[in-house]
Order: sequence, then structure tokens, then C-alpha cells
Amino acid sequence: MCQKQGKIDMIEELRPELTGYCYRMMGSIFEAEDAVQDTMVRAWQNWDQVREHSSRRAWVYRVATNVCLDKLRNAKRRALPMDISEPVSSVTEPREQLPRASWIWPTPDTVGDPLNIVVSRETIRLSFIAILQILPPRQRAVLILHDVFRWSASETANVLGMTTAAVNSALQRARRTITQSNLQSNEWKGGFFEADQQVLARYVEAFEKYDIDALLALFSEGGSLSMPPYTMWVRGNSNLFQFYHLTRSHCLGSRLLPIRANGNSPAYAQYVPNGREGLLTPWAIHILEMSHEKIAHIHHFIDSDLFDRFGLPPYLDANKNFSTNR
Repeated sequence: MCQKQGKIDMIEELRPELTGYCYRMMGSIFEAEDAVQDTMVRAWQNWDQVREHSSRRAWVYRVATNVCLDKLRNAKRRALPMDISEPVSSVTEPREQLPRASWIWPTPDTVGDPLNIVVSRETIRLSFIAILQILPPRQRAVLILHDVFRWSASETANVLGMTTAAVNSALQRARRTITQSNLQSNEWKGGFFEADQQVLARYVEAFEKYDIDALLALFSEGGSLSMPPYTMWVRGNSNLFQFYHLTRSHCLGSRLLPIRANGNSPAYAQYVPNGREGLLTPWAIHILEMSHEKIAHIHHFIDSDLFDRFGLPPYLDANKNFSTNR
């Protein structure tokens, strides 16, 4: 019994960092959690094979990589709205949607990384996840293990069943592709701007009051917003005004609950009135891209299943006060 429990503990302690690895590979916390669960099952079933490998951790990562590669074999590239279309020229009610599998989705900051290395929070931000998705899956795995998790070329080669020379070649190709990428979301990858807490407080106040003028004053010139799974995204002051005016009836009376997401990006869970007095239900996860003291972009991820992934309550009492401190 003790031996069995020890084996479970050894596998389970890797779950947080494996989730961080699989999230970068898959671009979706939904798919990442499924991949990690499959990894755990395979690792449990084949644990005796670990004796043939010098590192249990490397062996589990090999299992996780194979699981991800299997899932990605026939998958289309996930993206953010601004990387698949231009901003709309005329704002209308958003209608066109793509399936969940088309989009990059946010992750709570509880997704872990290896504890014995320092992994930059830049590598979990949405803009970096979007760049990773343009790489072929095996190149993606090489880049994540070597450049993000700081594994050596030989360690990476061992996990992926490649030669060191092949790993170095794949790294060169992956880095070249990233350097030459022209995704519109690239504009948020350079540098991390700490969000001014007063700006965030003003955003929460303006949104909960649905004060459109106050909201617009917080955006940078050319600021924008998007709302997966809708393909439409909006850029520029006049279009933002039209969007907020169009969605006023749905969002009026919302409350924003502060959360932690994607490398400590400023983020909020939006709860909306559902017709029952005093009851608010999940609607969207807001993640803000900041440029100095202004909002450059707001991602509105509209999927109520995300609230469960973030450990959020299934409803809020509209009469209760919530702190906006993060």
C-alpha cells in the first residue's frame, strides 16, 4: 500500500508543471487538463518502464509530449481574433462564432512550472501562447522545453526521442519562425507593463456603472477589444463607443471579480444579471493588455466553463460588496 501511494504521489506532484507545459503546447486550459489527465493514466499504467530511464521526471514529460502530439496531429491552429481577421469597420451585434477548438483560452495563474527553475511570466501570456501555436507541434515542444523550461539540448533530445543535433536544428527553425511572425497580437509581447492599480480600479468602477465615456478614457489611442468565440473584434474610439453602446442592455448591472490569469495579467470575471433579482451569473473573463497607464486591448473570453477552471463561484449576490484589490 505504501509503495502504491508513493507512486501516486510521485506522479501527482508533477501535475502543476505538466499543466503549464501542456497549456503552452495546446493553447487551451480545457485541452491541457485533459492531456495531463491522460498523461497521469498512462504514467500509472506504465510506471515500471521508468526503471529504464535515468530521470522519472523526464520520462513523465516524454509521456506528456506524446499525449500532446497525438492530440495535435489533426488539430487546426488555435488563435486570437486579431490574428485571423481585421477589426470590423462597422460595429453590429456579434453573431459569427467559431468552435471552442479554434481559440486560445486563458489559464489561471495556479498553472505551475518546474519549481527548480525560473520561468518568465512572459511565456504564459496570451501573446506568447499565440506565437507558439504557429509552430509545428514538435518544434513547439522543443522550444518550450529548451527555451522556456531551460532544459539542455541533450535533455530535450532525450524526452523527445531526437538527437541533440536535431533538437538544435528544430530550435533554429522555431526561433526563426517566431522572429518573422507578423501576428497582430505581437504588439503585446514586448515588455511587461505593470498595471496601475488606480487605472484598474477606474476600469472596474466604469464598467460596473457602465459609464461609456469613463471606459473610453482608459484606452490608449487605437485601443481595441475582442470576445472569443465571436470572430468580431473592435478597434478605435468610435467603434469602441458603438460596441459599448450596443452591449449596454446586456452588461448593465454587471459585477467584476478580480482574478489571476496568464502571468499575473490584470483580469476579471464578469457576472451579469440573469433576470432573477439580486442574482448574477457567469458571462466572461476579461484580460487586459496594458500599455504604460492605458488599456491597449481587452480580451473578453465568453465561456462559462472557464469560471469552473478558475475556481470561481457559480453565481454572485448582487447586493454583496467585493474588493477590487488583486
